[in-house]
Amino acid sequence: MKTGLASLLLAALFAPPLGWAATTALRPNVIIILADDLGYGDLGCQGHPKFTTPNLDRMAAEGARLTQFNCPMSFCAPTRASLLTGRYPFRCGMTSNPAPDGGPEADPLHLPESEITLAHLFRDAGYATGMIGKWHLGHAKAEWLPTHRGFDEYFGIPYSNDMRPVRLVEGDKPVEYPVIQANLTQRYTARAVSFIERNQGRPFFLYLPHAMPHKPLAASEEYYKKSGAGLYGDVIGELDACVGKLLDKLRELRLDERTFVVFTSDNGATFGGSTGGLRGMKGASYEGGYRVPCIARWPGRIPAGHVSAQPAVMMDLFATTLQLSGISPPRDRVIDGRDIMPLFTGDARSPHEAIFGGLTSRLATVRDSRWKLHVLKPSVGLAAVGNKVKPGERWVDPRGPDGVTIIAPYEQATPSMHPGITTGDAPGPMQLFDLQNDPAEQHDVSASNPDEVRRLRAIYDRWNKDVPVIVDPKRIPLK
Repeated sequence: MKTGLASLLLAALFAPPLGWAATTALRPNVIIILADDLGYGDLGCQGHPKFTTPNLDRMAAEGARLTQFNCPMSFCAPTRASLLTGRYPFRCGMTSNPAPDGGPEADPLHLPESEITLAHLFRDAGYATGMIGKWHLGHAKAEWLPTHRGFDEYFGIPYSNDMRPVRLVEGDKPVEYPVIQANLTQRYTARAVSFIERNQGRPFFLYLPHAMPHKPLAASEEYYKKSGAGLYGDVIGELDACVGKLLDKLRELRLDERTFVVFTSDNGATFGGSTGGLRGMKGASYEGGYRVPCIARWPGRIPAGHVSAQPAVMMDLFATTLQLSGISPPRDRVIDGRDIMPLFTGDARSPHEAIFGGLTSRLATVRDSRWKLHVLKPSVGLAAVGNKVKPGERWVDPRGPDGVTIIAPYEQATPSMHPGITTGDAPGPMQLFDLQNDPAEQHDVSASNPDEVRRLRAIYDRWNKDVPVIVDPKRIPLK
């Protein structure tokens, strides 16, 4: 009797608080899948005529799709920082890409230590936190890597898969070099499945930023030259199949109704992809650079087949996942993201008066559900690379596969395979486009809509007061 009483007392002493255990047991799992450079029109459910994506199409049919979802900048690191902090890039200190081969300015770039990530917040709330894939928020020091920024475990390439040295990191230690990139999508997926299996008995947050379809494109033997739509189509087909494997695992483990899954991309398409009829591409301040797919699935909470055309932005996933998990955001800083679960579940209006697009260290655009004002002269993004290639010349990518340091198929998309619309009025500052009637941004209507120009410019000026002035040679003058 005494022994039994002692055991009960010891169990009570070392058990977690009852309220904490009850709360975490009821909290949903969260999975964020982030493709790299996947264009707005790269999926079957987004209208692509050749790329087949049955699993993502099914995810959209069983869940919700946002058709006006945007990234805050049209390239990698700033968007990833905003997703994980809930803050525009100018607030969270990431307006450029870290790069190990980018020289003394790019190599030490990292997410400031003062920033609080989603992983920090989920881990503090009792969640298991795992990250598999591309980090791109600092690599030069171990303390800048994911396992020092809130994640319990990490496996992946800590920057883009065309930045030398392309090596895999486990935790904060390099474990493999060189990397056969054709196996990345499958390896990342296997790790993700393992994470789910190992943490099925507790709430978890899984962040899965895939390498593909960022260049160099690479698909495993099972998918290589199987799509009939070129290497890009092969890559998309494999990415889609791997999303299907995750959804199947959730069903198998009966975690479906306890798991919120969202799929999106860090910015618009690059060469070989599709913007779905939008102007521009990755790096551009046109919609082809900013607008990306967004699909969310949560059986029992998100109605099947729902579509919303209300504007939303990447930071909203920060606020939304915290809200649905019952976790409070930081109170000591500006959080720009808003809870958009009402957009996933019904006919709610956007929680934003306007959303902004960045260009280097400046705010470049401001838009609402209909109008978009390019305060700065629009950028054409990576299309500028193609403009430098003379007719008949072969483009040589300095970061292309070489069979030694970057191992991927030699055939790759080229600047001639522009993913978006390239026509329209010549770029100029203070151009206004009617996205409702002119989604491809062909005709500047600022002269006939001066009230809209003034209204959006006033919103821009109000927000621009908070943007720090960064002096650099790439700064674009406001004219």
